[in-house]
Amino acid sequence: MAGSTHTVTNQAPPLTGYDVFSADRALTDAVERHLPPGLHEEALAELSGLGSSCGSHQVQEWGTQADANPPVLHTHDRYGHRVDEVDFHPAWHRLLGKGVAAGLTDAWSRPGGHVRRAAGFVLWTQVEAGNCCPLSMTHAAVPALRADAGLAAEWEPRLASRVYDRELRPARLKAGALFGMGMTEKQGGSNVRANTTSARPLAEEGTYELRGHKWFCSAPMSDGFLVLAQAPGGLTCFLVPRVLADGTRNVFLIQRLKDKLGNRSNASAEVEFAGTWARRVGEEGRGVPTVIGMVAATRLDCVLGSAGLMRQAVAQAVHHCAHREAFGGRLADKPLMRNVLADLAVESEAATALGLRLAAACDAAGGGDERERALLRLAVPAAKYWVTKRCAPVVVEAAECLGGNGYVEESGLPRLVRESPLNSVWEGAGNVQALDVLRALGREPAALDAYLTEVGAARGADHRLDAAIRTVLTELADLEAAEGRARLLAERLALVLQGALLVRYAPPEVADAFCASRLGGDGGAAFGTLPPTLDLSSVVERARPVA
Repeated sequence: MAGSTHTVTNQAPPLTGYDVFSADRALTDAVERHLPPGLHEEALAELSGLGSSCGSHQVQEWGTQADANPPVLHTHDRYGHRVDEVDFHPAWHRLLGKGVAAGLTDAWSRPGGHVRRAAGFVLWTQVEAGNCCPLSMTHAAVPALRADAGLAAEWEPRLASRVYDRELRPARLKAGALFGMGMTEKQGGSNVRANTTSARPLAEEGTYELRGHKWFCSAPMSDGFLVLAQAPGGLTCFLVPRVLADGTRNVFLIQRLKDKLGNRSNASAEVEFAGTWARRVGEEGRGVPTVIGMVAATRLDCVLGSAGLMRQAVAQAVHHCAHREAFGGRLADKPLMRNVLADLAVESEAATALGLRLAAACDAAGGGDERERALLRLAVPAAKYWVTKRCAPVVVEAAECLGGNGYVEESGLPRLVRESPLNSVWEGAGNVQALDVLRALGREPAALDAYLTEVGAARGADHRLDAAIRTVLTELADLEAAEGRARLLAERLALVLQGALLVRYAPPEVADAFCASRLGGDGGAAFGTLPPTLDLSSVVERARPVA
């Protein structure tokens, strides 16, 4: 009798047991748009398989377990010997194994590899974003390693491997390897040229001994790390293996793990180098140019990761409102809630469209397309600035769509909320990105030409977009003393590029909503303020995940 009051009614079923890829029409459209037709069948089947894994109860449970059981640092064994090992929950290893097997570290050597990997990264972020960090670092290490042909030949096959080998042993004995990185130091932060870690040349050509402290070291249980240190010739990039060729552990002293707001399943560490063996990557004094390709790749992953978080939050909100009834009907059918959901869906689709377009540019640039390479130079920092900043308000608003249910850990939304600011901070926070936009505009005319060519392809299709392009051109006419308005410029560049992509490729109702609210000023500062005359029902239906 006491249990009779606990009959459950009017609750949405769990969003599980579905193909996360096929249910995301913005993502599937982008993949088909940017891949050659000959790759469609293979890529769509591959991504649908990964999407089914992402939507399965088992994999979702692994994500929950990995987040609930953060890594634990063991600096010493029972006898007092330094071991400097990090223990992870088994769910972490299961997720990382699946991510590696899905090719999320393998983009550089296969046709359409960046688009395929980008779509997979958007999907995998929705399961548990923490394990995406080592996947991203491993993928991004490739362009830096290519500064040394010998190192690239040795390491690239391991990094692109579909085999996850968690054992600490010499990389030459492993079928697959993962990479981390350590760039920032406590006194410098994003100003890596202020690094004080020293590199003393050893007798063997190209080898050094490092001494110093890294304030942030990503994925400290990886097989190798790219780090910056001061060599006799200036700031230089180095490869630090976790285990040396003879099987002994390199000096890699993990001082502590960071206690982070989110991203709790992933280990971020402070490490000491004290006589640590390293191999130079590139020339002495060329550390920043050597790692710039890695930085660009990880910044794009920040865009993709934020797009994934937004998509999962919006999917959960639309799913909930499609099943929940209030005030005589479905929540999703109520005009005000429909406005909120549509506004969130438009933001999510704009992020996905931009992220996949930049991934396609990576594929084209890898094939020698210099215009696409120039586009990336300007568009990546602008996109990283804007998309990552939109993530937190989207996720918070989506959680509110679930009401009190969205504030409860079991819903999964609080984990997304904690994760949502991360990509805006990592790989250079907002000011760093905005200043990089100015740097690209001032030093690389080809970057602006490529950007204007890209957005110009949509001119004449929407008067609000045309007006926004004119506004950007006016802003660009005077870059003197532009630092104080660098954020506004980065924002407008990103918004115009998103608008151009949606006008060209998205359904008219999505493009209309974006241009009206983001470019035309016909909307408020909060989500849910779209003009009610728009076709909002179609926008929401497009975003609905069909389990």
